[in-house]
Amino acid sequence: MADRALPSWNEGPARAAILDFVARVTTEGGSDYVRPAERIATFDNDGTLWCEQPLQNQFFFVFDRLEALASKDPALRERQPFKAFLERDVVAIHALGKQAAFEIAFATHAGMTADQFTAIAQDWFAVARHPKLHRPFPLCVYQPQVELLAYLRSNGFKTFIVSGGGIDLIRAFAEEAYGIPRSR
Repeated sequence: MADRALPSWNEGPARAAILDFVARVTTEGGSDYVRPAERIATFDNDGTLWCEQPLQNQFFFVFDRLEALASKDPALRERQPFKAFLERDVVAIHALGKQAAFEIAFATHAGMTADQFTAIAQDWFAVARHPKLHRPFPLCVYQPQVELLAYLRSNGFKTFIVSGGGIDLIRAFAEEAYGIPRSR
């Protein structure tokens, strides 16, 4: 069974449709043939490639980053929106809205180069564990989707992530977890 394409997928219409599609677009001379240079597959990250419950994983990164910032500046613990995020008060976070989310993002991502951020994110990924699943965040991926990515690449597709989530955080683990280069 490990030799078959998409080994963790159940036999059924979804798996059959994927295999049929890939066979059609990769068969030279066929009416649906797509040249390898034009084969592109895009995937959303949150909820498609990795879990997003009980919150999107980037929130847990932000919570931990804020803890580090608050240890240097304890006054953040009493000032909104930092207080809500530090207390992991989801109701208050939602009530504070997008402006609060931007303020938090600026605080946790500002003042560093892209390489410095990547190092911080990779250090976090090395030790942080999902609060509900109790496993490292890079292992909170959907295996069938990881298999699909590999299957498409083995058939000449370039794979990309398109996400509303923090792309810099995704870049810090996507190549290792999904086989998708940082540039994609």
